[in-house]
Amino acid sequence: MLFKKKTAEAAAGSKRFHVKLTEQLPEFGQITIIVDTATGVNYVQTWVGTGGGITPLLDPNGDVVVDDVSTD
Repeated sequence: MLFKKKTAEAAAGSKRFHVKLTEQLPEFGQITIIVDTATGVNYVQTWVGTGGGITPLLDPNGDVVVDDVSTD
């Protein structure tokens, strides 16, 4: 199946992903940092012309950047 049905949580209006930053780069197109609100993992999404991609954002040590998503 190409598209899955929304879960009850998704249907209730909770958002799994949050756009943290969007930048337009003249030479490279658009770069967006997206955060998974369930895990805190940051992703880099690129869009150039008619193509794009997404990958986890890494820190200088090569570790995945993870935001604190704990609820107090």
